[in-house]
Amino acid sequence: QVQLVESGGGLVQAGESLRLSCAASGRTFSSYSMAWFRQAPGKEREFVATITRSGLNTDYAASVKGRFTISRDNAKNTVYLQMNSLKSEDTAVYYCAAGTYGTTRPLYDYWGQGTQVTVSS
Repeated sequence: QVQLVESGGGLVQAGESLRLSCAASGRTFSSYSMAWFRQAPGKEREFVATITRSGLNTDYAASVKGRFTISRDNAKNTVYLQMNSLKSEDTAVYYCAAGTYGTTRPLYDYWGQGTQVTVSS
């Protein structure tokens, strides 16, 4: 079992940056690939970024590539999402997830409760 708690969301202006954190409980954090998904009002939850257990490989949605960076610190049981050059269309609830490396929701077994990111233009 893994419990995930996101933090770092908030209200920012377009063009600004935010860093999200996701703290995991348990001693098996490094056994899981980690990912960030997001869900805007009235839309499906969509993939944002993923990182392998070691942190050596990452993948991103086309809409965030070059602006967002996923990273992890296995010693701290934490995964991060650095978000730069934020746009209004990035407004959503952001969820972290633990599971198997990939871009689809069914690959991930554990989910956090989400953190709201609002970008005003």
